[in-house]
This record gives sequence, C-alpha cells and structure tokens, in this order.
Amino acid sequence: MDKPRHRPWLALLVLGLLLPSCLSQTTPSNSASPSVTPSPTAQADRLLVRLSGYPRKHNEGRVELFHKGEWGTICDDDFSIKNANVLCRQLGFVEATGWTHSAKYGKGQGKIWLDNVNCNGGEKSVENCQSRGWGNSDCTHDEDAGVVCKDERIPGFVDSNAQVDETKIEAVRLRPVVSTAKRKRPVTEGVVEVRYKDGWAQVCDVGWTVKNTRVVCGMLGFPHERKVNKNFYKLYLERQKSFYYVHSVACTGTEVHLAACPLEFNKPNSTFSCGGSAAVVSCMPGPLFMQNTGLKKKLKTSSNVRLKGGARVGEGRVEVLKGSEWGTVCDDRWNLQSASVVCRELGFGCAKEALTGARMGQGMGPIYMNEVKCVGTEKSIWNCPFKNITSEDCQHLEDAAVRCNVPYLGLENSIRIVGGRSGYEGRVEVQVGSKWGTVCSAGWTTKEAMVVCRQLGLGYSMHAVTETWYWDSSNVTEMVLSGVKCTGSEMSLSQCQHHKIVSCQRAAAKFAAGVICSETASDLALNASLVQQTEDCLSKSASQANWPYGHRRLLRFSSQINNIGRADFRPKAGRHSWVWHACHGHYHSMDIFTHYDLLNSNGTKVAEGHKASFCLEDTDCQEGVSKRYECANFGDQGITVGCWDLYRHDIDCQWIDITDVKPGNYILQIVINPNHEVAESDFSNNAMKCNCKYDGHRIWLHNCHTGDAFSDEAEKKFEKYPGQTSNKIS
Repeated sequence: MDKPRHRPWLALLVLGLLLPSCLSQTTPSNSASPSVTPSPTAQADRLLVRLSGYPRKHNEGRVELFHKGEWGTICDDDFSIKNANVLCRQLGFVEATGWTHSAKYGKGQGKIWLDNVNCNGGEKSVENCQSRGWGNSDCTHDEDAGVVCKDERIPGFVDSNAQVDETKIEAVRLRPVVSTAKRKRPVTEGVVEVRYKDGWAQVCDVGWTVKNTRVVCGMLGFPHERKVNKNFYKLYLERQKSFYYVHSVACTGTEVHLAACPLEFNKPNSTFSCGGSAAVVSCMPGPLFMQNTGLKKKLKTSSNVRLKGGARVGEGRVEVLKGSEWGTVCDDRWNLQSASVVCRELGFGCAKEALTGARMGQGMGPIYMNEVKCVGTEKSIWNCPFKNITSEDCQHLEDAAVRCNVPYLGLENSIRIVGGRSGYEGRVEVQVGSKWGTVCSAGWTTKEAMVVCRQLGLGYSMHAVTETWYWDSSNVTEMVLSGVKCTGSEMSLSQCQHHKIVSCQRAAAKFAAGVICSETASDLALNASLVQQTEDCLSKSASQANWPYGHRRLLRFSSQINNIGRADFRPKAGRHSWVWHACHGHYHSMDIFTHYDLLNSNGTKVAEGHKASFCLEDTDCQEGVSKRYECANFGDQGITVGCWDLYRHDIDCQWIDITDVKPGNYILQIVINPNHEVAESDFSNNAMKCNCKYDGHRIWLHNCHTGDAFSDEAEKKFEKYPGQTSNKIS
C-alpha cells in the first residue's frame, strides 16, 4: 500500500551569493568522504544540496540536503527520474541520466529529511515537490536515494545552491616499477596512485597499514593482500620526484573504496612534507586471474557460494549451498559489506554494487538466508549473522545479487567489432601480432560468439553470425584467424583452439565471423516438481494392452518451462519459416525444442524422444506480469520474463516410447533448447533429471531437479549432461 503523501510548506528562499569564507573543508573520521560544512549563521535558512558517498564520480552520489542546520538524506520510496532531474539542476547539471536506490553509494547519517518525494520535473527545488514533509519518514538509511547527473554544467550557473565535494578520490591504480611487471596483466604490485586533475599523484606511506592495503587491493579486483619488499621500493622512490595528494589514510579494512576511509589531503599552498615515501601495495589475485597453474589448484575458490545470471565476469545472483541443494539469498538489509564477503570468497575484489530486487534474475528452489549482516572481514557469507527464512518472509523477486571488482586484464584491446549499426552488432576483428584482421566463420557457433561478447564486456551472445555481407565492408581487413573452437568459458578468443596457419574455404570478406551481443538474455528452467507430480505417467491404454502386439507403451509427463532470465525468450527463426500444424491449430516456431531421454545407471540411453515443431507461448505468469505471447492465430511467440509455457502430459508428442524397456531403475532426463539455438544467460539449468523406478506397469519419479540444483557430490549419482553448461564464466 502506498504511503500517504502530504504537501509540505514552502520554505522561504534567501537569495544571495554564497561567500567562500562561509565554507571550510573538514575530514570527519566517520563519513564516507570529506564533507562541506556551511556556516550556520549565513545559510541556516536556505536549502543546500550535495552529492556524497562512494564509490562515485563527481556527477553522481547519495543526495544530501542541508536543512535546519543539519545534513540529511532522501528516502528512495516513490523516487523517480523526475525527482533526479530537479536535484541535478539544483546541483548545476543540465539533467539526470539515472537515479539509484537502496543506498548504492553507502548509507548516510543523521536525519532522513524527505520521503515519498513526487516531483513533476519542472520544479526549481526539490522542496517544491510533494512529499510527506520535512523529517517525516518511516525509512532507514538502507533506503537512501542517489542520482546520476549528466556530466554537463548549466551555462552560467553561478549561484551554487548545491555543493559537490571537490576533494575526492575517483580512481586508484598501482604503477609497476619493474620492467617485466609493466608488461604483465593484471598488475598486482606497485606504487599507489590516485587520479588528480589530468594526471596521477602519490599517497604518503606514513602510518600506512595492512588495512589500507586490503581496501586498495579490493578496489582493484583482488581478494587478498600480501607483503611487499619495501627496501627495493625505497631505493627506487628515493630517485623519483613524488607529488603527494593524500598524506594520511586510516581505513578499517572493511571499506569498499579508498574514498570511504578517513583521509587527509595536501592543502594548496601548504608546506607539507611526507616524511616517508610513497605507499606501495602488493595484492594476491584470485585463481581465475593467476598465471601460476600450480598455485591456482591450491587456492580454489569457495564451493559453497556461486554467482548466476550475470552478464559479465564477477557479477550475478548470489546462490549458496546448504546440504546438497543450492538456494538464494533474500535482499533484506543486503549491503556492500555482505556483498564484498561474497566477492572475496569467490576470488574477486570487494563489491562495486550490492543489487536487490532480483536484478540478476530470479532463482528457483529454496531461499536460505535473510537479513545477512556481514562486517566485511568474514571469510565466508556463512560466517555472517543471518536469519533463517520463513515462508512469508521472502520470494525470489527479492533475490540478492552482486557486482564485484575484477582485475583489469586489457583483453578488450586485442578485439573489436566493426561495421554494425551499434557497438553491440558487427564483424569480429582480432589482433594477431601487429596485424588486425577478420575471423573465418567456418564452424563459428554460439560458444565462440559468447567468448567475443565476454571479452569485449558486452554481455551475452545473442547471435553467432556467419555471413556479414550486409554490414559495412568498405574497410574490410584480411583474414588472420581460422579454425576457432571454444568451450564457451574462455575469457578471450586467444585462449580458444585455432589453426596455426590460416585456412578457410570461404575466405571472402562477406563470410567473416560476426556477433550480436546483448546486456540481457533469457534463462529457461524446468519446473522439476511438476514432472515429479505428473499423474498418468503411462498412456491410459497401457494396463489393458496385449503386450507387445498392436500397441506402444508411452511414458507421459507434463513440463513447465519458466523464463527466469532478464529478457524474453524468442524463437530463432522468423515467422516466415514457421510451419502450420492442423492437428494443433497453430504455427510451430522451432524444429526441436526439447529432448527426452531415459538412461540406465551408467548414462546409456535406453529410450528417447524429442519435442518437435514446438510453439512458444505464455501459459501463465507471476502476479503482476502480463502475457505477451500466444500460439493461436499466427500470434507472436515467445516466453515473457516471469512467465512459463506449460505442456501437459496429455498433449501429443509429450512422451517417451518405453515399449521395449525392461523393468528397473533409470534416470529420466529432459533437456530444453538442447542445440543452443537461442541464447540464454545460463544453460546449466536447461537439463532436468529424475530417479525413475519402473515395474513394467507403473513408473515412480523422485529426486527430480535441474542439472545445477544439487552439489557436485549429490550430482555424482547422475550421469552428467554432456552439453555446454553456461553462457558465462561460472
């Protein structure tokens, strides 16, 4: 139910210029970044706005208002882009490009000044918008709102009714000094430098602690810090001229950004001398980014936590293993500290974002944790305090997710897509040695395209294109790579198999390999419990049949295919190639959509079937989601996010012929989208398996689960489905 809204009294604005003498820079020990403290006498009556928090750039941040002599925040309830536009203009920017919720830039302190703010977009100040009134809020600082403003100032904007922190840290890097280290990626050791104006400045190491090092490593994508040889760097730094922008850092070690630590800056015209040298840091990369294969095996990441549904390395829905079954985490109280524990546990750095509201898609199965409250130093999310879930607490609409900091590898510099209508569509070109050129499209599949999109940071592969004649070919380069064959999990195309010498039967430019990438993708998953509950598994005539003459014995079952991804599932072929089936009364959009197999205990098929000529439609949807697709009357076909396509057991072709199968124990396996004709964010949940007991007359199904729902130990009971399991790095 919406919260009541009240129109506040209009504050009297005191006009006048803000004198520089009224402001002073301070560095409070408990704030996210250096704050601006106004003079109460000069400004107590006027509304000031500023951006705070971390990590952020100068044109984004948590919104803070100065009212009645105190800084406070705005609750994200009912927040909108219209509110953000008003605030960004107050801050001197031309408009907003977005807004954030759930304290993305960290939790503020003090009052929550406004709640249920509702601007029409044209107000000159946020105080002119509807709200519950000053200080009237039922929110916590976990719900602090933020804005992202377009980085363009309003021409002639002088009367700064807003304050943006000028003293800030946006970017941090490690500058290697050893010549061999300069060529390697990722950079794991070097002099700490922060972005300053158009260049970089050093940080004084007086009072520098391992806690500061931990924060820097986390920002750069590394889970752990390690000792550094200070004597070596001391000799090097004595010969260098350093400019120290930051001369004191006092992190606790749980911060996700250096800007969140108490800092002291080198003030202009000061006579400050460091008294030491530049801070130097050495970090330990996670196993995924290690070059030492022996060390990789020793430092395996957690097997009790995983990320699912993310478009890029180091992001996804958080799933945890309890007993033998995977489940999700509820987003109540989900914050950067808890998210960082997950990230470090998986071999990444600290968290960039703690995402709520199933932003990385909804999981299936149990929800294990609620109100996780990590400090940030725990080795595992299971070591953090949390509440167990009751049935009314959470739904999968509240699944928590993370975006982790990952090391910079520079992989995108050796590949590009050209000729397309956007940065996501085009012909693939790679750099081999010093030469750029195209890739042979012979054998080019979704797996290779997945690697290209991942390497470029463009998300998922929607299409693997084998003819690119319709894209601009005025500057087509020669072919430099052929025979590319990937598993789909590689981080760059160079890690895939390929010919040593280019050999391509269709070497013409129009047959070069291409891709179409997307930020989001569908994700189909079978409802395992429905298969297990299906009645009348055998055809009704089975018990009266005079076996084996004149009749066939059919194993029948229902299948419910849910789209739990972030994009609608659409058929690969256009409607011009769909086929009409009079018996079903609709067009069929996919030749083979599902494989059904009955396997014996060693994984050998004893009977099989497939769902041919499939149509796709929304049989039903979650509450609040509308159906978009239907098979009848040549309608659009697909499965909407949050909806499912139900094929009942009594529909023709929904069966396996088991006439020749002897009584015994078997495994029923169902695989949807088996040939990966349509891109998904996760293929590992496309296979479903059940233990199956057959006595010759009846069949009992039990232990039904999707292919990745159980732990590896539990899964050893089943023969692994041999297909590609993921459209991302697991």
